[in-house]
This record gives sequence, structure tokens and C-alpha cells, in this order.
Amino acid sequence: MQNGIHFISGLPRSGSTLLAALLRQNPALHAHITSPLGSLVGTLLGDMSQANETAVFIDEGQRKSLLTGLFDNYYYRIHPTRTVFDTNRAWTARIDLLAKLFPDCKIICCVRHIPWIIDSVERLIRRNTFELSKIFSFDTGGTVYTRAEGMMSANGLIGYPLGAMKQAMHGMQSGRILLLPYDTLAAHPQAALDAVYSFTGLPPFQHDVDNVVFDTTEFDARIGTPGLHVVRPQTRREERETILPPDLWKRYEGASIWRDPEFNRKGVDVG
Repeated sequence: MQNGIHFISGLPRSGSTLLAALLRQNPALHAHITSPLGSLVGTLLGDMSQANETAVFIDEGQRKSLLTGLFDNYYYRIHPTRTVFDTNRAWTARIDLLAKLFPDCKIICCVRHIPWIIDSVERLIRRNTFELSKIFSFDTGGTVYTRAEGMMSANGLIGYPLGAMKQAMHGMQSGRILLLPYDTLAAHPQAALDAVYSFTGLPPFQHDVDNVVFDTTEFDARIGTPGLHVVRPQTRREERETILPPDLWKRYEGASIWRDPEFNRKGVDVG
């Protein structure tokens, strides 16, 4: 990657789309919502594993070259002139691999209080009354309780990236992680962006936080969840009451474990 690459990961409904939309204002950068590279890397790793008998012909150097080639070829029009921020919630689970492929890379992990994430998804589901969401496998039934439980399961929408992020925070590459709270990004966007630039070593840039443009209508429609990646033109933090039942809020209130200094023992940076 001629101009380098960094990654956006962390939790859903926690500001990754807003962060990408703001970073895109900088002509020296490229950012977008989830790219196909996360799944492509997983598929290639599987095909190069011993589950495939022809893997005997692939050595360590070839594996690294093939994986690096995925990124080079996907971003071949972009990386000659811009630094890339690639988005995928699974990147924290592959932080050791990314460190070997791109020794200078950093991962910006967008985080948000877990009950508010569940609240945000639930609002979308109820707003799209006539649309079934791929998030819940187009299930025609379900309640806020079953949806929350599914999202928080080990492989769920929240549970998987949360587990991956906690693993990365305590791994050998923890210094590559910047935790970026949603409230900070929404309430103080330029300060949050300054923290991202400082952490990645990129030159600072003054963003227009009152004129944010990002259209992902087609992508959201394809997964049956209109509004999933909508970004307001003006960046601000919205005060509102939760629609979650009190017992459900209480059940997951302690899941925002990165807030606990005892858990963040390696001192992962928090923007």
C-alpha cells in the first residue's frame, strides 16, 4: 500500500459510518462502510489451510504475498494517492495478521455503551415496520428480548466484535488500538478526528462537521434495514430516552467492559 492503510473496527452503531463520512472529507484519505476485504481474507485463509490438500504447495511467504495482494488489488485505484481506512468489525480478531501484513497500521475501534447500541438497533427495527432485516435473518417474529439476546451471543452482531475487541486489547498488538467513544465523536467531532490523526501519525485536517455527506441507501436496502448507515448532515450528540425495558437495560449495562480501568490494564488509548 503505497500511502499506507489503517483500519476502522469496534462495535456496531457506534460511529464507524460517521467516522468514515468525516474522514472522506480529507482528499488525502479514503474511507467507507464495511468493505468485502474482511470476508475475502477469511475465505483465502481457509483455502490456504490444511483443509485444502493443495495447501502443501503454499509456503509462508506466498501466504503473506497473496493476502497483501488482496488489499493492493482491491485498492489499486486509490492507494497511489490516498491513505486507506478499511472498515470491518472483524479486524480486531485479525490484529496479529494485520500487524504482519502492514507493520505501521493502526485500528480505530468505535465503541458505545452497549445498551445504547441495542436501543439503536431496536429503533431501526421498529421504524421499518414493513421490512424484515437481514440482521435477524429476516425473522418474522421475535421481541426486543430475543433480538438483544441474539445480538449479544458469541457470534452475534454485538457479541462477536465485542469479544474480538477485548481479545485485541489484551494481546501483543494492543498498542495499535485507539478506542473512540461514540459520545466523543458525536459531541466533539473535530477533537475526535484530531485524536485519530495523532494516533495514526497523519497530518491534521480541519473538517466541516456541519456539512457531512454520505449516501449508503442502496446497501441498506439490500440488507432490509433502511437507515442503518444514515449520517446526519450536522454532527451532534442527540439526547433521548431509551425504548428498552428497564430490566433489559440493566442486564447489559455492565457489558461495556472497556470503561473499567481494571479491564484496560494495558492502557489502550481512548480518544
